[in-house]
This record gives sequence, C-alpha cells and structure tokens, in this order.
Amino acid sequence: MSRVTVTRTIEAHVSDVWRLLTDVTVRTGRGQVLTTGEFGPGTAWREVRSQPDGSALIEEFVVVAAEPPHRLVLSSPGTEVDYRVTWTLCPARRRGQCGTVVTVTQEAIASTVFGRIVTFLLGGLAARTVERALRRDLVELAAATHTDTAA
Repeated sequence: MSRVTVTRTIEAHVSDVWRLLTDVTVRTGRGQVLTTGEFGPGTAWREVRSQPDGSALIEEFVVVAAEPPHRLVLSSPGTEVDYRVTWTLCPARRRGQCGTVVTVTQEAIASTVFGRIVTFLLGGLAARTVERALRRDLVELAAATHTDTAA
C-alpha cells in the first residue's frame, strides 16, 4: 500500500468548504451522478479529470464515510489497485479570519499480486503524480470557495 498526503489552509469557513467538497454536481463538472438522494455513504459519481499530459481520465467515486463537516472518505476502484481518498477539514483562524486546514490522503491498495508488483516498481513515480493531482484538487477547492463567497 502506498499513501500520499497533502495539506493546505483555505481561507473559508469549514462549513463552506464542506458544502463545496460534497456538492456532487460541482465535483462532476463533465461527469455523471450515479445515485439519487442525499449525499452520504453510498453516494456515487463519475468525474472527468485532466491528467498531467492533458488527456482525460474518468474516475468513479463512492462515499464510504461522511462526518459533516470534518471528514469525508471516498473509494475509487482501479485496475489492479483500489484507491481510498480521505478528506479531513479542521477549523483554523488565520490573520483574524476563519479558515480551514484541509488534508487529503490517497491510499493505493493493491487488489491483485500484479497490482502489488506494479505498486512496488512504480511507487515513487506514482506518488509524485498523485501528489501533484491532490495539490491541484486543493487549489481548485480553494478557488471554488472564493468564487462561491463572491457570488
């Protein structure tokens, strides 16, 4: 199993960050919501994400746990490797303003022997790629909070 963790402080109240993080219609963008009902365990969607080379990648996510407004755990099945993404939101005061420390951790869990071999051989390269993607997710989330609060 490999694990990558990235943290960023976002200048927005924890409830605003949670609302944007869990708004599946915003998350999917060019994707598709697969379930109906309120957001919570079992909610599933597909989203189209950009890869570093500019190509599109379709990923499917399912909510494993949701503890508003502090913790969100998602699973994403992959080929030979399954992924678990945990978002943790902690209120913080920064420069006299309400802020949120957001930590996102992605764990890669090999589901086959071949997956374990690939994880072992490509672990470092994959970790750097995942770290860049997680940092980009945090930048986009921060930008969305500024856009949302300005509206």
